[in-house]
Amino acid sequence: MIGPEQARWFKSSYSSSSQGCVEVAMTASVVGVRDTKDRAGGTLVVPREHWRAFLRSITTSA
Repeated sequence: MIGPEQARWFKSSYSSSSQGCVEVAMTASVVGVRDTKDRAGGTLVVPREHWRAFLRSITTSA
């Protein structure tokens, strides 16, 4: 689990206040993803290496 005391959450600079977006936070071993409009709604937590593989897959397929 990623708590507010463990990581700093970031929102994409491409997001505007009227659009839905997600926030991402990283610790040494995991990455958390949550809905900006529903921060208490839960957090998807994945190992950092899986997040890197996800980012590689979306940047190479675009």
